[in-house]
Formats: sequence, structure tokens, C-alpha cells
Amino acid sequence: MQKLSAERAPRATPLRKRNSGSMPPFVLPISEVLVVADCWQVEPDAEAIIQRAIAAAADIVNAGPTGTGAGAAGFGETELAVMLTDDAGIRTLNLNWRGIDKPTNVLSFPALQPTGPGAPEDAPRMLGDIAIAYQTTRGEADDEQKPFDHHLSHLAVHGFLHLIGYDHEKDDDAEAMESLETEILAQLGIPDPYTDRDPYMDRERTD
Repeated sequence: MQKLSAERAPRATPLRKRNSGSMPPFVLPISEVLVVADCWQVEPDAEAIIQRAIAAAADIVNAGPTGTGAGAAGFGETELAVMLTDDAGIRTLNLNWRGIDKPTNVLSFPALQPTGPGAPEDAPRMLGDIAIAYQTTRGEADDEQKPFDHHLSHLAVHGFLHLIGYDHEKDDDAEAMESLETEILAQLGIPDPYTDRDPYMDRERTD
């Protein structure tokens, strides 16, 4: 079982975690998907898959016990960007931000949030950026004999949850994040991606 390895960039300011208090609800995010590597041209539905996965994740987070539904007061309108890159591109990001000189599947970069006056109240809140590498994503899907769109959806959900404050540095946090991922993916008709994991195997925090 391949472990997901999305991590915050060192510059990021951690947001509130789900299990550390209530999380403000937000309007379904506006997601911009940028294709920066030609290898993604063989997956013409990638943008639609990612948009659907992130919309489902936002909907379930809002509907959960700590949310009160989309459109409620809280984050308000939000935006994020997803960059579809290749292994070379994500390897550079991984080295620059995490000091790890190898490609990975997905990286998340939560945006710094303004803390003082000056930002327009009606301006969309930028959640941050997600980068997904094609070759690693395709290789993992093939190795695990799962549909590519299922694995891509999982990576998009995983990256999105990092942007809004979820993490897997501690076992309790990892279990909560994995449980939420499984719930979101089930809403999309995607089986639990963690079912074949050895329960006695330590979770890997990074690649």
C-alpha cells in the first residue's frame, strides 16, 4: 500500500485541526486546475475528477459535526489552485520546500492567512496550492491495481484536507484524516484505499 505524503511547505502557517476545535465552514471552493506538464494530456478528464473530489470533500467537511453547512459564516468564499506537474517538477518542489531530493505523489502548500486589517472583507480567501505528479500517481495506481481516477481523487482529497488544517504527524491525527478521506471517497463511489494496509505497519510520514 502506497502511503500518501502530502506535506505543508515550511513557509505555511498551520490552520486549526479538526480534532483540536471547531473548524469554520466555508463556501465550496473555487478550484483552478493548471496543467504544466504534457504527460497529463493522456488524462483529459483529470480536471473534472479533481474538481469533483474537492467539491465532495468541502461538502462533507461542512456537513460534519463541526460545520454548519456550506455558505454559513466562517471562511466564506475560498479559492485554491491545483498544479498538474510531472515527477521532475514535483521533485524540484520537494527539494526546495522539504529538502527531499526525490519525486512524490502530492504536495500541499497552505497559504499564509492575513492577521491584520487591510484585506477586503469580500475577497475570496486563498486556501493554498496543491501539486500532483503524473508519473508517480500513475505508477501507484498501476501497482495497486486501482483505477487512475480513484487514486487521483484520493490525492486531491488528501491535498485539500492539508490545506484546511488536517495532518497526519501523530497517529490520532492520521486516523482522523484517513477516516475522513474514506468517508469522502465513499461519497464518490470509491472504495476505502486503506483496507489492504497491514494494521501493524507504522505509518510513513513522508516518502
